[in-house]
Amino acid sequence: MTLNSVAFAAGLLARRDDLRGTSEDLKTRSDALFVPIWKLKPLIHDTGDLAFLPVDHAFLSQDFPTIFMGLNDQGMPVFACDVSIVEMDEDEHEGSGFLDLIVQRHREIPNAGFADLRQVMSQLSPKDAEIASTARAVLGWHLSHGFCSTCGAASQISLGGWKRECPSCSAQHFPRTDPCVIMLVTRGNSVLLGRSAHFPEGMYSLLAGFVEPGEPIEGAVRREVMEEAGVQVGDVSYVTSQPWPFPGSLMIGCAAQALSQDIVIDENELQDALWLSKEDCVAMVAGEHPNMRAPKEGTIAQFLITKWLADC
Repeated sequence: MTLNSVAFAAGLLARRDDLRGTSEDLKTRSDALFVPIWKLKPLIHDTGDLAFLPVDHAFLSQDFPTIFMGLNDQGMPVFACDVSIVEMDEDEHEGSGFLDLIVQRHREIPNAGFADLRQVMSQLSPKDAEIASTARAVLGWHLSHGFCSTCGAASQISLGGWKRECPSCSAQHFPRTDPCVIMLVTRGNSVLLGRSAHFPEGMYSLLAGFVEPGEPIEGAVRREVMEEAGVQVGDVSYVTSQPWPFPGSLMIGCAAQALSQDIVIDENELQDALWLSKEDCVAMVAGEHPNMRAPKEGTIAQFLITKWLADC
């Protein structure tokens, strides 16, 4: 088991922030590559790979909003472009959330379709997953931050898509990332799991929650577990992290020791919570538990659980 098991977390992309100011020139290079994103869904080849279109592809004939992603291993500039204004052949079947299994297609790209990133994240290469997640997070931020938070005027994309500027008051705005703790809470041979009402049927995962202003990571872990499940937590240690572009979080994976056992759930946060033994957890991860499903492959929750099982 390696950290490559955590989708989006490879850290391999040569982002080249020093070139963002020249992105308009880079877009016109004959070797420039573009990853189309339709309503936050990346273009995926039928082979399962992330699709990169050349600058002269017919589908890119319109002037789409773009984000400069960086350079690939061959030094070619790579961009993500928001093509949401294009009508898809199957637009009327748009899905949502965990259950968006619909792949939208366009006649000008016969061997690829736009797929929900959650559904394909574990099949992408580490670098392609990082590109797709970064593109989704930044484009999603633009969609929800079209107006200046200082004066309310419409703002404009600049710096290769990594900044918005207000032409009215000159305020500058940058993509935000919200820190979120996710914790493997154990007591003896058992791990604390919970499920939210919006989870797929039978799925359980680790508890998680946003870090509040002025709060340390350890404090957020203890507070969230107490708030959601009524369990007191002692020692907390950092394990790993995962960018999570739904819409724009950084998942901070921790391990924690429970000091109490009784569970009292906050029904506004959780539908259920329970202690699961190592033996039942092994069955759940293997897909053999009669009532419970593990978190999706590629998530930090799945990684933390399988790492705990391997270390036990």
